[in-house]
Amino acid sequence: MLPVVFPDSTSLWLFGLAALALLAIPGPAVLYIVVQSAGQGRRVGLASVAGVHLGTLVHVAAASAGLSALIVASALAFSVVKFAGAAYLVYLGVRKLLEREAETRVERESEPLRHAFARGAIVNVLNPKTALFFLALLPQFVSPDRGRVWSQALVLGFVFVGLGLVTDSLYALAAGAVGGLLHRRRKAVRYGSGIVFIALGATAAFAKRT
Repeated sequence: MLPVVFPDSTSLWLFGLAALALLAIPGPAVLYIVVQSAGQGRRVGLASVAGVHLGTLVHVAAASAGLSALIVASALAFSVVKFAGAAYLVYLGVRKLLEREAETRVERESEPLRHAFARGAIVNVLNPKTALFFLALLPQFVSPDRGRVWSQALVLGFVFVGLGLVTDSLYALAAGAVGGLLHRRRKAVRYGSGIVFIALGATAAFAKRT
């Protein structure tokens, strides 16, 4: 078994601070989690958090193996991932807008958590900006002199995921509390959720390679 090489302690601390600063700024994944939690409850929101960060692990592994570099270098590969992610977000938004009130009520009460988990993973895996993010961030805290760059990158990626699970769970719990107060306004929550999903899809569609 290959030994794991860790970044030096200074790099770990600096990376942790940078990760917390970045995670504090709501992005597409956080907005997705907030919408899910406010519309369907905390349990669905937390399942979405778990799914989103499973998707994050995919990008961490890809960045460590150099696959993210391929996506950035290839206009075709970037476009395929970008538009696939955008189309999926728009699909979720349109589906929300077309739901009937009765369907929304049942969904809030009994939607399988595995569906929320799977959607969270898909949303983040199909977000090319996540690949770009890790490709740009991880090398700043990796030391080639220590050897096994891929191992150092994986360690940093796991640190980011751990911090992300904490901060995004707090967002989910807060949004779930607000969603409970808005339980009688399901229609407003449903339309608001649909609009957010479509807006996220449009944003992803116009993501640039540089």
